[in-house]
Amino acid sequence: MALLHATCQTGGVSDQETPKAPENRSTTPISEAFRDFISTGWGDVPSEPATPLPQAPFAAARRERLSEEFSGLTLVIPAGETKTRSNDTDYPYRPHTAFVYLTGWGADTVPGSILLGIPQDTGHHWVLFTRPPAPRTSDEFYANPAIGEFWTGRRPGLADVATWLGLETRDRADWSNEMPLLANCALIRESDSALAEMIDALRHDDDQSVDDTLARVISEMRLVKDAWEIGELTAAVEATHRGFDRIIASLPEASAHPRGERIIEGVFHQAARLEGNDTGYGTIAASGPHACILHWVTNDGPVKPGDLVLVDAGIELDSLYTADITRTIPVSGSFSPLQRQIYEAVLDAADQAFAVVKPGALFRDIHDTAMRVIAGYVHEWGFLPVELEESLAKEGQHHRRYMIHGTSHHLGLDVHDCAKARREMYMDKELEPGMVFTIEPGLYFQPDDHTVPPDWRGIGVRIEDNIVVTETGGRNLSQNIPRTPDEVENWVRGTLPSLH
Repeated sequence: MALLHATCQTGGVSDQETPKAPENRSTTPISEAFRDFISTGWGDVPSEPATPLPQAPFAAARRERLSEEFSGLTLVIPAGETKTRSNDTDYPYRPHTAFVYLTGWGADTVPGSILLGIPQDTGHHWVLFTRPPAPRTSDEFYANPAIGEFWTGRRPGLADVATWLGLETRDRADWSNEMPLLANCALIRESDSALAEMIDALRHDDDQSVDDTLARVISEMRLVKDAWEIGELTAAVEATHRGFDRIIASLPEASAHPRGERIIEGVFHQAARLEGNDTGYGTIAASGPHACILHWVTNDGPVKPGDLVLVDAGIELDSLYTADITRTIPVSGSFSPLQRQIYEAVLDAADQAFAVVKPGALFRDIHDTAMRVIAGYVHEWGFLPVELEESLAKEGQHHRRYMIHGTSHHLGLDVHDCAKARREMYMDKELEPGMVFTIEPGLYFQPDDHTVPPDWRGIGVRIEDNIVVTETGGRNLSQNIPRTPDEVENWVRGTLPSLH
């Protein structure tokens, strides 16, 4: 439960004012006797010697590439502060993606940190501003529930952060000394709106287009992953595989509970917290007709034997790189003939789309290939009101009724990565080694869709894998997670003897 906030003011080590508690709440003592007592009697906190993080040189190379694009311009990359969920309760903190990408600092980033690129010659000198541990003599330590270490835990020292990241590191309280540099700057606006408002007041003009350019350039840099990033994404997929194994093992319990979808969601979330930082997005545990709702995250329905359960989930590691996997699972361990027919059509679309992946192919070719396969099946089944080629034409697209979403999106620090990239650098871009993306075709026959026979209604199937482009083609990072009908049935049957 939320504890009661304090009322003392911060003691000079932070630029964040202590939140005030309402008068109807008890508060931290403010007597001089209490202050004298709480500021004494503290021992040293033991810690392990800091060592450079393996991602630090990769982040340094990214900063150097970014410098080349913005010579002479101050660059401001905030991690962002915590965000209010309700009243005085915050959402779990996650630093902004651009900050993580350019520093290598992940889940343990201190809120309010700022990466500053100061123009120097033709490049930049990079400085990281962060909040160091609070002196035990400061009010902040015990009286600031937003950042006080008594409330939120001990922060690392500046020297340790500098060693981890290979960056010059300064106290966040000294940030105001850099104000003159901000008259000519570009910043990531969305990470900290209060900071953006302050910087806008210092700028020579009110043109914010340079901020959009900065966000775009960073997004486009992230389209091709370096070796360390691919290693993290591979590890995230492997962790997600273990999370799916937990889901399979939980099916008997899920089947016995009226909100069985939440059993599935819960066991995967437990795996995510044990394996990494969190889930990369809200887990979709969609059983029966809920599988036809593309972003079903309410997860409050039953998981019935005989139905399919579509699970779309990914584990986000402490580095904040995430997987994004979907498997459609027969709850009782066997596909019905119709379920298998639909599943095999989706699998065929996924496999043919994967066959397109190689350097030089266009990203949009993946989607076009999957759509042609999907269109062919729904035409063969007699669901289209027009001939196949008419449906495939841009003016047609009748088959999209049964798969309204796209087939692929880039994957990395964000589940829908590189979102600010231009279309010509995304959908119309030639594939390059190091690109990582999903392939996720599906078929969804809504419960009230009278263009299909009654026994098809309420069936939804999606298969999603995570793909990295190699020098010679593509590699399916999630190929070891059962995906053919026989593999999936054997996967489930191995843990569900009670359902046979």
